[in-house]
Amino acid sequence: MRFHLLGLVLLAGVAMPAPAQRAQPLDRRVDRIELELRAVQRRVFPNGNSQFVEPEIGDQPGAVPGGNFSGDALSNLSARVDAIEAQLRTLTGQIEESNHRSNTVGEQITRLRAELSGRIERLEAPVRPNVDPPLVPTVRPRPAESPPAAAPPRPASTAPDDAEGAYNAGFRLWDQRHYAEAQTALEAAATRFPNTRWTSWIRNLQGRAYLDDNKPATAARILLANYQDNPRGERAADSLFYLGQALTRLNRRPEACRVYDELGQVYPNMRDEIRRRLPEARTDARCQAN
Repeated sequence: MRFHLLGLVLLAGVAMPAPAQRAQPLDRRVDRIELELRAVQRRVFPNGNSQFVEPEIGDQPGAVPGGNFSGDALSNLSARVDAIEAQLRTLTGQIEESNHRSNTVGEQITRLRAELSGRIERLEAPVRPNVDPPLVPTVRPRPAESPPAAAPPRPASTAPDDAEGAYNAGFRLWDQRHYAEAQTALEAAATRFPNTRWTSWIRNLQGRAYLDDNKPATAARILLANYQDNPRGERAADSLFYLGQALTRLNRRPEACRVYDELGQVYPNMRDEIRRRLPEARTDARCQAN
C-alpha cells in the first residue's frame, strides 16, 4: 500500500549515506514526505473525515540552509520524523477500522436480502382454506340480470419496437389505473428488453402497478428483484423505497425499516421525490429515528 511505501521512503531517507544527504538535504526530503502524507490523507478522506489532527511542526530556530544542521535542527527533524511515523500508524488504523465497518454493513445487507426473499416467497404461497366447501351447492333463484354497464374504453394494445416506447405504453396504462393491463404490458416489455437502461424503469413501474392493485406481496418480489439484479439501475433506489411500502402493507414493519435504512446507506443521492417522502414512510412503518 501507499503507506508502506512512504514508510520505506522515510527509512531510506534516514539511512541514506552522507554524499546523498549533501545532494538532497534531509530537511527537504522530510518536507517532501510530509507533503506526500497529506496527499494520502486527502485521497483517503476526501471529505475531511480524518479523525486525527496533524501536529504543527514547522521550521525551528537553529536550522541552517544547505544541509548543515545544528543540534537543535537535528532534534526538530527527528521530531518531525516521529510525527510522520505516528500519523502513518493512525491513518493505517483508521483505514482498517473503515474496512471493518464496510464489511459489517455488507454482511448485514446480504442477510437482509436473503430474509426478505424467503419471507416474500412464503407470503405468496397459496393459503388452503380451513373449511372445505359443501359437496352439494345450495341452489337459489337468481333475480333477473340487467345488462352490464359499458366498460370504459381501454387503450389500444401496442407493441413498441424500443424499450423506451414499451415503458411509455405501460406508463400510460398505469397512469389511467388500468393496473392489470399495465402489469401485462410491463412484463412483456421487461422480457423483450432485459438489458437496457429502461429495464430498471420498467421493472420498478411493474412493481408499483401491483402495489397500486393491492397486491403487495407480488409487488415486493418484483421490486426486490429489480434492486438486487440491477443495483446501479436508474430506478433501483425507487424500488427500495416502494419495497418498504409493500412490506409495511404486509405488516412487516421491522423489515420495512431495515429497507429504508439500506436505502439511505446505499443511495445517499436518491431522487428528491423519494427523499421528500421517506420521513413519512418511516413514520408509517413505525421506524425509530436515525
